[in-house]
Amino acid sequence: MTTTAPRPFGRALCAMITPFSAGGALDPDAARAHAAHLVAEGCDGIVLSGTTGESPTTTDAEKSALLRAVRAEVGDGVPLLTGVGSPDTAHTLRLARQAEEAGADGLLVVSPYYSRPPQAAVEAHFLRVADSTGLPLMLYDIPGRTGTRIEPETLLRLAEHPRVVAVKDCAYDMLGSTKVLTRTSLAYYSGCEELNLPLYAVGGAGYVSTVANVAPRHMRAPLDAFDAGRTEEAARLNRNTAHLTELMMASGLPGAVTAKALLAAGPVREPLQPAGRGAADGLRAAYEELLALG
Repeated sequence: MTTTAPRPFGRALCAMITPFSAGGALDPDAARAHAAHLVAEGCDGIVLSGTTGESPTTTDAEKSALLRAVRAEVGDGVPLLTGVGSPDTAHTLRLARQAEEAGADGLLVVSPYYSRPPQAAVEAHFLRVADSTGLPLMLYDIPGRTGTRIEPETLLRLAEHPRVVAVKDCAYDMLGSTKVLTRTSLAYYSGCEELNLPLYAVGGAGYVSTVANVAPRHMRAPLDAFDAGRTEEAARLNRNTAHLTELMMASGLPGAVTAKALLAAGPVREPLQPAGRGAADGLRAAYEELLALG
């Protein structure tokens, strides 16, 4: 029952945190160690400088240094994508070229946020990025954060560009996603852990997961079981992750905060604040519950 969906960046990707030192500086050594751990625990690829990586508060120089450090650690065999999204097209183009120079395998590009451009402007923005480097793009559709959906009809047009190859799907619109999957060769990666298995079952490529920072094997296991034809097991394994996913991603705290609370990976940068004692204890209990399930 192995899916034949295109997987340009692998199947099980982690949206990696960005470790900081106690003083708040980028910690390249900790980033290298965490990336190595993720790969050893079953992640096919890593996405750096996304929202989970606190990209709104890291500098351009820090983004480049992070990418170079992780590339040096994992080598050329592990796909590395880096987030280059911003509300400013010119800035996004600079980040895209910087990422190419630093060794990225692909670009994660979110629709411009806050200004809420119309669809024609969203499309033009992505095409400008696609034409700015030789790297493939994963478009990030997350209207809950950006305020602007990448509409299915827009995705159908963008799919005609040879370097627009994938979507990170956080639109919560399975019908729209299925429409694009049916009519294009775009690789659809779930960006919402609770939809990892459902999207995969209808032809998705895999996922980009924040929860994979702390439970990489558990996030991958449902897809492994599904590919082996063990669909009931896949459903059970997917359900096993639901409690931790809910606390990490739907408790009112950002994923960067909850992941760092579990990993003790240094502070978060303001305006984020660390998880309180009660939230941290709840996260730890849910994580240990997941481990006990196997």
